[in-house]
Amino acid sequence: MPRVLVIDDDPAILELVAFNLEMSGYEVLEAPDGHKGQAFALQMLPDLIVLDLMLPQVDGLTICQRLRRDERTAEIPILMLTALGQIKDKVGGFNAGADDYMTKPFEIEELLVRVRALLRRTDRMPQAARHAEILSLGPLTLIPERFECIWFNKPIKLTHLEFELLHCLLQRHGQTVSPSEILREVWGYDPDDDIETIRVHIRHLRTKLEPDPRHPQFIKTVYGAGYCLEVPQAIQDGQMIHQPAE
Repeated sequence: MPRVLVIDDDPAILELVAFNLEMSGYEVLEAPDGHKGQAFALQMLPDLIVLDLMLPQVDGLTICQRLRRDERTAEIPILMLTALGQIKDKVGGFNAGADDYMTKPFEIEELLVRVRALLRRTDRMPQAARHAEILSLGPLTLIPERFECIWFNKPIKLTHLEFELLHCLLQRHGQTVSPSEILREVWGYDPDDDIETIRVHIRHLRTKLEPDPRHPQFIKTVYGAGYCLEVPQAIQDGQMIHQPAE
């Protein structure tokens, strides 16, 4: 039975989320503030954390950052559930290490869908591992077993989401992949109008792979259409030498 830790200082929200998760077959831990939430996370090592941002004592962003820095909790999926719905809030949440972000008020069915999607993704190997394959294109090789890639002979550690996103783009190398397609394949739920989730993780990938992330050569934005991974044929054939940013 998957164990979910819910950290929220609103008793009504805490009760609502916990009840519906329990009715859906999850074991639920509850924490009303940041200190207890962090302690429960480190002690109980849940399968997923639902985290509010505006918490007493220690705010949710700080808790998220601390959990991501601790190797015991670094890979636990975190779903932020908060009343803060502006773009800057969502960007801050993703930059702190959140895997998904929902705003209050919310539909309980959508919450359950996102919880299932997060657990399904982290409970299995990435798409690339389903056929026990290591995918390569020129200087890029994906290593599913370690959630990393080899990029111009340099190993690059990726998060699960970054790996899935890069794999999604690699499968359609040279083609534009729409945000809705990316959300369905990588996040596992039907798309909505907010693509800030994708933008943040694309930015993280560029930081790791591009020589100049502000002027990307390989992970390109096709404005109004989506994103495209392009490795020029000359580079694939080893005719050009690229030095990734240190």
